Amino acid sequence: MSVTILELDGLSKSFDKQSAVSDVSISVQKGEFIALMGPSGCGKTTTLRMIAGLDAPTEGQIRIWGRDVSQDAPWRRDTPLVWQSYALFPFMSVRRNVEFGLKQRGMIAKDRTVKADEWLERMGIAAFAERMPHQLSGGQRQRVALARALATEPELLLLDEPLSALDPHLKVSMQTELVRLHRELGITFVCVTHSHSEAFAMADRVVIMDKGTVQQIGAPQQIHRRADNRFVAEFLGASNILDVKVLYADASGVAADSAIGRLSTQAPALKPVQVGEALSLVVAMDRVEIARSLSGAVNQVPGRIAMMEVMGASITAIVETEGGVTLRSQLSSRDIESNPLAVGDTVVASWDPASAYFVAH
Repeated sequence: MSVTILELDGLSKSFDKQSAVSDVSISVQKGEFIALMGPSGCGKTTTLRMIAGLDAPTEGQIRIWGRDVSQDAPWRRDTPLVWQSYALFPFMSVRRNVEFGLKQRGMIAKDRTVKADEWLERMGIAAFAERMPHQLSGGQRQRVALARALATEPELLLLDEPLSALDPHLKVSMQTELVRLHRELGITFVCVTHSHSEAFAMADRVVIMDKGTVQQIGAPQQIHRRADNRFVAEFLGASNILDVKVLYADASGVAADSAIGRLSTQAPALKPVQVGEALSLVVAMDRVEIARSLSGAVNQVPGRIAMMEVMGASITAIVETEGGVTLRSQLSSRDIESNPLAVGDTVVASWDPASAYFVAH
């Protein structure tokens, strides 16, 4: 049975009468990995700072294990924060940095050295115990910051853009390391990130924010396959979004008119709609297929390949349609090997009605 460790209840924060966070309510279960994400200025970092006790909420409550900690000082919450900049003490050795939190808790010198060395060994950096932070690489400093936070064995760990300062190849390895630590330790992680790939690879649930409000909460795959609104679909950036007008709608789905013809889904809109209403049709790029000719199925759009974007084993075919609308299809290198495509080819883009859905404009 799931147990709630952290509750944000109607949380709001204003600075100089400007709202940064507005009526945010989130319930986090023990052992979950939660990612807060959204564009710059959306309120995710302010929310994290309020959880940590660095900013006091203007309204609402923060409850940890059911106790209101909204006005408690940071050191009374047991919610260590791993900073984007690592925030290591430059005048302390690696070992002393890791010992710091233990010393603040009154642990005797011998015991905290043993505990610090255990965590340095666990993080694979025991050989650097006597070095100073400036003598380490970015990845090594990140591991020290994690060891310092985890040495106190908290039940709730906060992370602020923990991988943003790392080189791309290091991000992948540290991403794997965070997931491993989360699973092994059973600690609840609340992480702020700008990166879709990081959030979707690591988190059990993702919280997407915009203009200080929560836009959607859900499992990564759930959000990827069905955004609650146009903002979320646009923010994730992995879907085609088309402007349409409703022709009819019932429990079986919606049909609509667009610049590229009649389009249908087998999923009803997220809210009741009226004939003639303007909506947005959303279809993920990896659900759009490319063929050489029409087959008679629904949702088929003739066009011409205008560009092929190659990202490793993933290839995005950009199709310019006769209606002037651009469609994107995400293909694999294997798809291209079995069905060679080139810029300038005349093709037909299509998708299954069950793969698309409508949201409010």
